[in-house]
Amino acid sequence: MERLERDVVVIGAGATGLTAATKLAQAGLSVIVLEARDRVGGRLWTDLIDGQMFELGGQWVSPDQTALLETLDELGLSTYERYREGESVYIGPDGQAARFTGDIFPAGEHTKAEIERLIVVLDELVAQTDPAAPWEHPEASRFDRISFRSWLEQQTDDAEAIENIALFIADAMLTKPAHAFSLLQALLMAASAGSFSNLVDADFILDRRVVGGLQSVPLTLAERLGDDVRLGQPVRHIDWSADAATVTTDTLAVAARRVLVAVPPNLYDRIEYAPPLPRIRQQLQQHQSLGLVIKVHATYPTPFWRAAGLSGTAFSPYQVVHEAYDNSNFGEEQGTLVGFVSDEKADALFRLDPAERKRAVLASLAAYFGPEAEAPTVYYESDWASEEWTQGAYAASFDLGGLTRYGAAQLEPVGSLRFGSSDLAAEGYQHVDGAIRVGRRLAAEVIAELGAAAEPAAAEPAAAEPAATEPGATQPAAADSAASTPASSTTARPTGGEPQ
Repeated sequence: MERLERDVVVIGAGATGLTAATKLAQAGLSVIVLEARDRVGGRLWTDLIDGQMFELGGQWVSPDQTALLETLDELGLSTYERYREGESVYIGPDGQAARFTGDIFPAGEHTKAEIERLIVVLDELVAQTDPAAPWEHPEASRFDRISFRSWLEQQTDDAEAIENIALFIADAMLTKPAHAFSLLQALLMAASAGSFSNLVDADFILDRRVVGGLQSVPLTLAERLGDDVRLGQPVRHIDWSADAATVTTDTLAVAARRVLVAVPPNLYDRIEYAPPLPRIRQQLQQHQSLGLVIKVHATYPTPFWRAAGLSGTAFSPYQVVHEAYDNSNFGEEQGTLVGFVSDEKADALFRLDPAERKRAVLASLAAYFGPEAEAPTVYYESDWASEEWTQGAYAASFDLGGLTRYGAAQLEPVGSLRFGSSDLAAEGYQHVDGAIRVGRRLAAEVIAELGAAAEPAAAEPAAAEPAATEPGATQPAAADSAASTPASSTTARPTGGEPQ
């Protein structure tokens, strides 16, 4: 057993953990990052599949993601625009593919009017919702007790409008059925993007990609940290107190003053804690879960849909693949489509054998783009639920009533331990931007604490840190304060969230 001492141990080499470790190291603190996988990046992963580069996890950059944009500039990473020229495709309840341009897909006048009205209503509710503290909304308790779908059914009797508005949050972002999470959780999702309109505007939230893949961010951060990043080191045990901890893997024990657990909430209990985490911590983790999505990649000799005047953007709540986009890589002649299958539709597909599942997915793509879509040269399904150190996508969300009951508690430290990931972000929730914001916040809080400890003359007496009085005591963590930039839009197109 190798034994080390560090100021801070960071568990998880995703965007949150590596951002925090970088900031801590820049402040002069000694850091080690322990990663269970044999690679860095967490829910960001760029890989070659049969010689074709696919971004298996998160990939898109939007204009409001200022923390991510700043990081890309700092690391010298370039971006390029997603292809979006031409017409989009919508398939309605009649099963017919309809081409269109503009903001609202082709539907009956009543459905269009209802969708536009619901977007306005949701934008008004989102404007009243603080993404850093949605549980403080005046109607938070009531909003957290009703499912998003039930609320939509109270607002309109237009079934097609309900299916499409639900799709924007449920299938496309939280990757859970709309009856499985609350209206308040839906408002948090939209508030994290600045508005509901931003969230459903594909040209806004799916604006750009990183040349070489978004995993370049954690790869570059890890390279700069060098030997302070250890791979293949799943943490098994943490002995902790108010002001110190020892973190143990199968081959390593690290004594530290602070520990940052920078993994998704559903993985917290993969670690044994001594003493056990406080009761509320154990409870809140039982009321959070990740969704389920299959990210489908299909590469063709050419982007044939462009020649047909199509942008590659398509969606339908009535199709197996609920949304698809042109995902061709920078500088390549071949064309790639990416599609998404989530929640209960993903359940159904996973009951099929791989060959049947592939046929069902390609048939759905062909419904949008024509028979050529059924003959890709490379095909791959990203299944994050099967990843041992992820087990779902794209982010953890609470069950009904959980956000008001436990939301504030998830931001609190536990003695020398702090928890954070994109799942706990305010702005940029479930995106890399949110992961970076949380990493910055956690690092700033630890620097403030350990900096004060290093300069006792500037510190208050013992009462300044109530969490130090007994193991398991907590104190509030500062909320993310960086603001996103809202943009007005009524584009009724879903935008695929990405595992971060």
